[in-house]
Amino acid sequence: MELALAHPALKAFMCGSLSGTCSTLLFQPLDLVKTRLQTMQNNMKPGAPKVGMMTVFIQVVRTENVLALWKGVSPSFVRCIPGVGIYFSTFYSLKQHFFPEGRGPNAGEAVLLGAGARSVAGVCMLPVTVIKTRFESGRYNYVSVIGALKSVCETEGPRALFSGLPATLLRDAPFSGIYVMFYSQTKRSLPQEVSSSPYAPLVNFGCGVVAGVLASLATQPADVVKTHVQVSPAHWTTKDAVGFIYREHGLRGFFRGAVPRSLRRTLMAAMAWTVYEQLMAHMGLKS
Repeated sequence: MELALAHPALKAFMCGSLSGTCSTLLFQPLDLVKTRLQTMQNNMKPGAPKVGMMTVFIQVVRTENVLALWKGVSPSFVRCIPGVGIYFSTFYSLKQHFFPEGRGPNAGEAVLLGAGARSVAGVCMLPVTVIKTRFESGRYNYVSVIGALKSVCETEGPRALFSGLPATLLRDAPFSGIYVMFYSQTKRSLPQEVSSSPYAPLVNFGCGVVAGVLASLATQPADVVKTHVQVSPAHWTTKDAVGFIYREHGLRGFFRGAVPRSLRRTLMAAMAWTVYEQLMAHMGLKS
């Protein structure tokens, strides 16, 4: 009864948090592999076999254990449960404010809507994002999220918790904007009978996959830069990271980890949006 009386934005927050919990737990191993690939040192001898996603998977399992694939899942939960909730509640609030009559946004408006909501969530959750990236890199021996936050503040200063902010926004805002644009436009192009059929969740998931692949590829370079800035303890700027990646790996270096990231971001976003929309519909709210 109390849930039914809750503010619609709070309901959107709860739906988003639940969808974020499910998708984070499922796809955390892909995020860890992506981070390891991006931060791998360029010390391979000429002619040595290329290190890819499966190589890193096997290496982590052999040298650590299967559960090591979920290293960083605790900061991921701390980030994604409130972060996805903030994203969807901001998205819902912005949409209700600027489109009160129920009119769907056009392509340009969808980009701004998605980018705006993601920017708010990204800034709010950046300290936890920094800790999550460091957990996944394998370079830091943090025991807990709280301990990691305390360690960073004591050894590097609070400023380090906001390292990579420009690169994070350059990655997340365009990703969400492009994603929402393709997702909303793809759904809009479908016949009404398909959208209202029992297969609607599957159709929504398919639309999300298409949107996720396109958005992931467009924002991959910013993700690589963000990872390097946040893993480095030397307070690198975005410019420092760009120069290092180019010197060490060339242009291809900006697309390191593209496969696991694309898989994770695409499947995670598609699942999050599908679960969110189903929960919102169950509560009688238009997402």
